[in-house]
Amino acid sequence: MPLHPLFIEEHEELRRTARAFIESELTPHAADWERDGDFPDSVFTRLGELGLLGLRYPAEYGGQGGDWGHAIVLAEELARIGSAGVGMAIAVQTEMATPPILRYGSEEQKQRYLAPAIRGEKIACLGITEPGAGSDVASIETVARAEGEGWVINGRKMFITNGRRADFCLLVARTDKAAGYDGFSLFLVDTDTPGFGVSRTLHKLGMRSSDTAELILDDVKVPGTALVGEQGKGFPQIMWELQGERLVGAAGSVAGAWLAFEKTLEYAKGRIAFGRPIGSFQVQRHRFAEMATKLEAARQLTYDVALLWEKGEYPVKEISMLKLQAGLIVCEVMNECLQVHGGAGYASDSWIERAWRDTRLLRIGAGTDEVMREVIAKTIL
Repeated sequence: MPLHPLFIEEHEELRRTARAFIESELTPHAADWERDGDFPDSVFTRLGELGLLGLRYPAEYGGQGGDWGHAIVLAEELARIGSAGVGMAIAVQTEMATPPILRYGSEEQKQRYLAPAIRGEKIACLGITEPGAGSDVASIETVARAEGEGWVINGRKMFITNGRRADFCLLVARTDKAAGYDGFSLFLVDTDTPGFGVSRTLHKLGMRSSDTAELILDDVKVPGTALVGEQGKGFPQIMWELQGERLVGAAGSVAGAWLAFEKTLEYAKGRIAFGRPIGSFQVQRHRFAEMATKLEAARQLTYDVALLWEKGEYPVKEISMLKLQAGLIVCEVMNECLQVHGGAGYASDSWIERAWRDTRLLRIGAGTDEVMREVIAKTIL
């Protein structure tokens, strides 16, 4: 199959390099990390050493100067870890918490936070969701109050990936409640700042190898230099960030579903029932045909949308369509793969059981299916 226009041979070289590293150094530990509910911080350090945390970032900050094609390749290859939680934690570092620093941050902020994040020396988290504000970002209640030359921040953040291990947090807070959508701002907060704490680590249905925390900010005092970009511009800034988060999340999930498809196909070829491989029965053959068709459609849509962004467009409608459709397809495929495995797939600690659980987050995180449908509707009606 010829390469999609998003890619050139350089991207395939990256794919080969990333795959060799992931399959030799990360995949062998996936089951243990899943069971332990954690993976070591040294993974970030190693990724930084290999230049994989800054593929789309300028060389002046330690990046590789790449494009969206490089980001998509990495997202796809991270699925090979076999533990989606690890891939998600890495994606927070590369495509969620750090892009706004490059786009909106000061040179001081880029040197203090972005450059060490690219090297894997500092771990980042993104503080958007709250107990009462998930997909409804406009309902955020965390408040940053101006005091002297700095700010005092109070509030809670919920479901924060890397929250327990992070060295800094890119945080959304209200700076002027009366201003509505113009009353939000972004801040960079060091997690060792007095008043910043982790109230608990959350246990989840899936993504168990990534730490997910509830954060408490109790009179956290930060300097004026902690403000990212302009005061009052936090809402459009974080809406921009969410587009990249949705794109990368879809890319990784579709790739994970392809892997599940391939492994399940091999299982069906070897599993004997009623005297022959179950994959030879028409009901299974048609099942695999439908899965392959839907997954290929999702993959090509992923590449098309990434190419639009790479060309300088801001494809909110297409990204929303991608996230919605990819989420539905990936969950359907994982469910079908689990069905093919039968009792062996339902058993605890099987790889398909883990993949089935991990997949469900795509239809919730970074905007639910319902929110995506509303976004799409607004762009076409």
